[in-house]
Amino acid sequence: LKVIAIDEQLRVIYEDNVRFDKDLPEFKTQGGVCIHSDRLTVTSPVLMWVKALDMILEKMRSSGFNFSQVRALSGAGQQHGSVYWKKGSIQILRNASSELPLHQSLKGCFSVSNSPIWMDSSTASQCRVLEKAVGGAQLLASVTGSRAYERFTGNQIAKIYSQNPEVYKQTERISLVSSFAASLFLGTYAPIDYSDGSGMNLLQIWEKAWSKSCLDACAPGLEERLGCPVPSHSVLGPIFPYYSQRYGFSPDCKIVAFTGDNPASLAGMRLQEGDIAISLGTSDTLFLWIQEPTPALEGHIFCNPVDSQTYMALLCFKNGSLMRERIRDDCASGSWDEFSKALSSTLAGNNGNLGFYFDVMEITPEAVGIHRFNRDNQKVSSFPKEVEIRALIEGQFMAKRIHAEKLGYKVCK
Repeated sequence: LKVIAIDEQLRVIYEDNVRFDKDLPEFKTQGGVCIHSDRLTVTSPVLMWVKALDMILEKMRSSGFNFSQVRALSGAGQQHGSVYWKKGSIQILRNASSELPLHQSLKGCFSVSNSPIWMDSSTASQCRVLEKAVGGAQLLASVTGSRAYERFTGNQIAKIYSQNPEVYKQTERISLVSSFAASLFLGTYAPIDYSDGSGMNLLQIWEKAWSKSCLDACAPGLEERLGCPVPSHSVLGPIFPYYSQRYGFSPDCKIVAFTGDNPASLAGMRLQEGDIAISLGTSDTLFLWIQEPTPALEGHIFCNPVDSQTYMALLCFKNGSLMRERIRDDCASGSWDEFSKALSSTLAGNNGNLGFYFDVMEITPEAVGIHRFNRDNQKVSSFPKEVEIRALIEGQFMAKRIHAEKLGYKVCK
């Protein structure tokens, strides 16, 4: 859990974090998560998140941070995680005593104590049911922006309903991680914002409303448990008095809707129409601002967090930095300097030599293996080292552009 405070010139005046594994060892997480015995189910303890919030605010208070100067706060949470509030929880939240840390007041408030998160891949059967119910994967993508994904919230809700109907019955509200965190500051259930809501397989991205057919395919009475979605930049209301009494926040401090981490990246990098951002990580992520999206079976279309009339596209490529590191080790003695020199020694276009490199099954597209083609479009088994390096880099970036164009991205001439 991270906090950052900025002034009106966007200068950072405070920064801190709580590390779940190290600072909250009682929850026994690894990387902030619990991987279950089936290796498919991945969760995080809800109370760990609440306790981390208590902890970070206490750290700020003991450092002398002046909470009374905070005019507004907002946040971002990991996309696709979900929190299940037990019946009666709203009253407990509203009546939380400022004498107690929040996690003590809320410890009995969750019908599901371990939240399914973005790493969970245990809902394959629910995904098939959802796609069938709405007329196929492409139709689901056309409505919600994505085909059915195992980590997406609608499928997670469907799993909980089918396996534990009594637990679902006891649930009065379902939040995303982002709207859950906003609820803690608001003192009432915060609405889900359009952008984070786009990662659920439940929201009609064009109408900005829940899809009845998707809701019905997942669980009964779902609409009332989700509430009405709102634009991502909505001011939800003033801060919960608990924080004024315990920490000295101004009662006029505004809570702005929280959103998902991916939409927050688009907003935080101040992307505009035509811009494209690429995060080169273990997996590579590409996101961009578009006016006229064309949802496809690969990638995601979300509502834009900055402008509700436009959209953001997101593509994830699993063979990212680990693939580049493997070719660096094989072809450049493990040295990035040697890798860069080899890349510079070859011409753009690689004299027509082209390669596609997938050590593990790729997401976009579904493919695996190393595939090399020479200038005559004939498959070959190997390239010289410097040709291999350029083929890897050009192949990865060409794939990103091709898939972005499929989703509606237009390259400006």
